[in-house]
Amino acid sequence: MSAAASDKRRIVVGLSGGVDSAVSAWLLKQQGHEVVGLFMKNWEDDDDDEHCTSRQDFVDAASVADVIGIEIEHVNFAADYKDRVFAEFLREYAAGRTPNPDVLCNAEIKFKAFLDHAMRLGAEGIATGHYARVRERGGRFELLKGLDASKDQSYFLHRLNQAQLSKTRFPVGELPKAEVRRIAAEIALPVATKRDSTGICFIGERPFREFLNRYLAHTPGPIVDDRGRSLGEHVGLSFYTLGQRKGIGIGGVKEREVGGEHAPWFVARKDLERNTLVVVQGHGHPWLRSTRLVAEDLSWIAGSPPADGPYAAKARYRQADANCELRGGAGRIELRFPDEPQWAVTPGQSAVLYDGEVCLGGGVIAEARGMDDAAQRGAARSSVQ
Repeated sequence: MSAAASDKRRIVVGLSGGVDSAVSAWLLKQQGHEVVGLFMKNWEDDDDDEHCTSRQDFVDAASVADVIGIEIEHVNFAADYKDRVFAEFLREYAAGRTPNPDVLCNAEIKFKAFLDHAMRLGAEGIATGHYARVRERGGRFELLKGLDASKDQSYFLHRLNQAQLSKTRFPVGELPKAEVRRIAAEIALPVATKRDSTGICFIGERPFREFLNRYLAHTPGPIVDDRGRSLGEHVGLSFYTLGQRKGIGIGGVKEREVGGEHAPWFVARKDLERNTLVVVQGHGHPWLRSTRLVAEDLSWIAGSPPADGPYAAKARYRQADANCELRGGAGRIELRFPDEPQWAVTPGQSAVLYDGEVCLGGGVIAEARGMDDAAQRGAARSSVQ
């Protein structure tokens, strides 16, 4: 067998009904691989056409498979998703944290349940439309950022391990998004101009608070500012996240001037013990800025933690890399940000570590700390004394 022939693989591609996975499948077929499409249905509750697009997405995925000339299978992972992702999502919200279900979905469904299913189909590898890359060095696999910095999705993939990465390809990770769209149009894919999906997959376009209200108990409580003054009543701490500006429920409260301008209100703290929501005015308020964070539930792509020292990190997806100092511990890490405090660092979200273009892994943010933590706690307490 020639070297070229030995490079050909049976690869199962996760076809989502979007343009990125469609082009991924086409690129792999162009390379001579045996490509099979697989559409994952991950949500069934309240699955309607108004808010959930899964029916149309499958139609689009099937149309793509027909144009490319590959088989497609429809697989229902809804039970796995509910047990492994959605249940954890609700537990985190009930505890006052803000989880990132896309991170958990990748680790538990797309690169576990999907990978296992693909292997049962006789696949030698899987592929998705994520903007990331995999590189092998010395028998170890590295997760790299996608070449299109504006679309890089390595943040959501940081919990993948060596076994998963060894079987995974990200064909569009080498391309800018504009080129992916151009290819799709050139080969007349039916999804060439379809808009990218946004938001949490199982919520879709439905109002977020309305959705959570079906599953979480809520106890109203006071809203106070940084001086302990009462501003109104919240509907339940689970329904708010740090840095939130809209939908706080204090629209009738006059916004005072900060720096000569009328400043909007932001959620700064959630005091679970006293069921109190603390808000501040101005995007640059010091209570919204953290100089360090602690992360737990760690996952390292190499299988072991990196050495203490200087790295870069993201404390949320839509954020530029920030210089940081890593200090490891027993089951937790601390990241210090010496150059610039990080805005609205949120417990439950992921802190992801980078060494240049290499994503090292990360953990779930347990707490954020600023230079005036004592003052923040004191203001929240004074409101209920």
